[in-house]
Amino acid sequence: MQDNDDPQVLARLASLKQMSVTELKAQWQALIGSEAPNNSRSFLELRIAYRIQELTYGGPSKPVVRLLDSLADEVDGKKVRRSVISDPRNPVIGTRLVREWDGAEHIITVLRDGFDWQGRRYKSLSAIARNITGTQWNGYRFFGLRANKRTAA
Repeated sequence: MQDNDDPQVLARLASLKQMSVTELKAQWQALIGSEAPNNSRSFLELRIAYRIQELTYGGPSKPVVRLLDSLADEVDGKKVRRSVISDPRNPVIGTRLVREWDGAEHIITVLRDGFDWQGRRYKSLSAIARNITGTQWNGYRFFGLRANKRTAA
């Protein structure tokens, strides 16, 4: 087990508040190996503090990195990586989800590696819900696969 209250790490983090932006940029160069992207003191402090802790305690696990990369690809609308997000909340492959919205019926088919709606493949139900409604939705809640916390209470 790692001690996340290492006095040396805490001292390094505290020292960031005393540094000038020029000193923070030098720390950025030393710890990250590139030129600092901007002069925002708060950005530099937060990112350097994260890097100090990452180097001491380790960064996110490989599965977490793959999940974040997949989510970033989905948000960007690009499929840069070939990873597939498997979520235990997904219904059995072949299940048809039916949702009525604004008087129109929408039928989604659960696939092995995502969902089909109107002949198009999607990685997430949230992306489909966003296309249907034009706003951000939790896809599992929109399609009735996750109870609303207010309703459950």
